Amino acid sequence: MSLAMVGITGILLLLLILFFLGMPVGFAMGIVGFCGFSYVISLQAGLNMIGSVFWDTFSKYGLTVIPLFIFMGQIAFYSGVNEKLYNAAYRWVGQIRGGIAMATVMACSAFSAICGSNAATAATMSTVALPQMKKFNYNDKLSTGAVACGSTLGVVIPPSVVLIVIGLSTEQSIARLFYGGIGAGILLALLLTLTVYGVCCIHPDWGPVAPKTTLKEKFRSLSGATEMLILFLLVMSGLWFGFFTPAEAGAAGSFFAVLISLVQKRLTWKGFIASVNDTLRISCMVITIVAGAIIFGRFLTITRIPFDIAGWVVALPVPKVVILAIIFAIYAIGGAFMDALALLLITIPIFFPVAMKLGYDPLWFSVTITVVTTLGAVTPPVGATTYVVGGMAEGVRLEEVFKGVAFFMPAYILCVILLMLFPEIVTFLPGCFR
Repeated sequence: MSLAMVGITGILLLLLILFFLGMPVGFAMGIVGFCGFSYVISLQAGLNMIGSVFWDTFSKYGLTVIPLFIFMGQIAFYSGVNEKLYNAAYRWVGQIRGGIAMATVMACSAFSAICGSNAATAATMSTVALPQMKKFNYNDKLSTGAVACGSTLGVVIPPSVVLIVIGLSTEQSIARLFYGGIGAGILLALLLTLTVYGVCCIHPDWGPVAPKTTLKEKFRSLSGATEMLILFLLVMSGLWFGFFTPAEAGAAGSFFAVLISLVQKRLTWKGFIASVNDTLRISCMVITIVAGAIIFGRFLTITRIPFDIAGWVVALPVPKVVILAIIFAIYAIGGAFMDALALLLITIPIFFPVAMKLGYDPLWFSVTITVVTTLGAVTPPVGATTYVVGGMAEGVRLEEVFKGVAFFMPAYILCVILLMLFPEIVTFLPGCFR
């Protein structure tokens, strides 16, 4: 069997394990990578590779950034910051038709910036926002679609665990990826908000106007969100001016998140323990996926599939933008079947070299494929975020949630098109970073 056929067999076996046996992604990638590597070289070489990968991965200082930022997000979650963010957004834009749905998208953006998790944002905002929209007679499709799609911003807006892992996998600056994610995240948030407005123009009864609030009430609502805005600015400015490394920024953010929560008396001992437990669970899952992806990547490397695909794609007699569109289509389709983090880690060893050979900026490519992959978080058959919202929306069928999500699909597509036409949206802020 040729090396290429061994690689293809390994990829098909990996997908088979993931889809039909339900094995955790990290273990599936590690097992297939180890078996393939051992088959091509030797069992002893495979065992040596496993040992070196686990030692190099779990002893790497850069990985400490993952649990630190996750812990910061969990503290924010258990201290109830989501309610403050939602209330502030609601007070400012709730008087516009569809304003509460817009406020939901804005609150999802703000909470995602602190939390960095699609599922946590979806669960949190479903609890807070859906009852409010039902109270004001919002259409179920609009309300659930806004929550589900707004929650996907957690993958793009820093501190994003996905961007951290991409940075570690491709040896890019995590801080630069964070700043690139800001531009893309803001653009996607604006497009989702405009989608709400457009839907309410077509269906005015879907988003009734909320009661007016005074200017005093508007500014008073900001006091609840100011602390977390300061926390976000502290972390990002520290990275910008070089006061923090990414790991130090995560540590500082976690410390001040705990401090703010204690000063406000919003964090109970039970909530603190829960945040630690969730941080350990999520961090172990992510780091195991990283280790499994590295093992699988070593296997792909010795089969030379990434290099063969890169050479073949670059040699295609079509414009490079067509090749890029094909890659994006693969990510969009793959994201509907697989978790975003797992998909990116499996495919980056294949498509990242292709993008580099085509001459695309690595930072721009990394952020843009992250945006493309967020489609999978809300589209069937996986659509994990949509399932979370559907499970928490009382009296709403899952098919109604997916119909609501469909209204927001053009926003994602337009976002990717704009990022392709104007790559400066991603590269401007990182270009200012020194």
